[in-house]
Amino acid sequence: MPDRKAAALGAAYIVASALCFGAMPIFARAAYADGLDTSTLLLLRFALAAALLWTLFLVRGERLPGRRGLLMLAGMGGIGYAGQAFSYFTALTLASAGLVALLLYLYPALVTLLSRLLGHHLSGAQVLLVGMALLGSVLTIGRAGDGKPLGIFFGLLAALIYSGYILVGSRLPADVTPAASSALVATSAGLVYGAVALFRGVRLPQSAAGWGAVAAIAVVCTVLAIAFFLAGLARIGPVKASIYSTVEPAFTLLLAALLLGETVTALRLVGGALIIGAVILLARLDLRRAPL
Repeated sequence: MPDRKAAALGAAYIVASALCFGAMPIFARAAYADGLDTSTLLLLRFALAAALLWTLFLVRGERLPGRRGLLMLAGMGGIGYAGQAFSYFTALTLASAGLVALLLYLYPALVTLLSRLLGHHLSGAQVLLVGMALLGSVLTIGRAGDGKPLGIFFGLLAALIYSGYILVGSRLPADVTPAASSALVATSAGLVYGAVALFRGVRLPQSAAGWGAVAAIAVVCTVLAIAFFLAGLARIGPVKASIYSTVEPAFTLLLAALLLGETVTALRLVGGALIIGAVILLARLDLRRAPL
């Protein structure tokens, strides 16, 4: 039986990680207000995060994975994470932060659904919970006028790409460590946006507040969020970690209402509750099946 103090500390780390991730839309809005475009913001985010993550990698004294792992991580970063980040940050320019956060959290249900399409058996309870999450997304989106349809599209696309990213990540070779994977994924994504910058140019922040928002996204919402998550994951495992992570969209909704003045309708609260409830119950099903 795991030590209670270690379990409590692990849960605290996961919640801290979720709060860091959940603040990202708020900082992104501040960066956009200072004149940045999406590609420049992502270039700065991944470049700064990669530098800090490589420092963490060296401090931990870890080794690089083999060729297969390197190639998989390069693809996950350059295609999966870069595509997910672009979709997510583009959605933030077109729809409310709360809506985008809730749509992204469809990914656990989408992972379950995609696993079924890849040949894995789904129980009746899992099918029911996936349907519950999808119903929640319908209620969360509401009428088309509540958020621009293109913003909804990119929010859903971010969830779908992230689901594929997770499925690929679950097949990484055993020699891939968390610190190495985080550093390599951030580097690959940064190189993609570096190439984009060569063609499109960059629009750097115009003030200290803009640079502060970029630094917060890189340090708080990327490096600290990843470091906290890895620390928690090592103590309580992936299933319980996914349960505690559900505070993320709720925290984003709260910040968006307090700091951005976004209106949270009763229908959106019900939809969000269905999505988060489905995620928690799916994780609990996995927990029952996990070996002791």
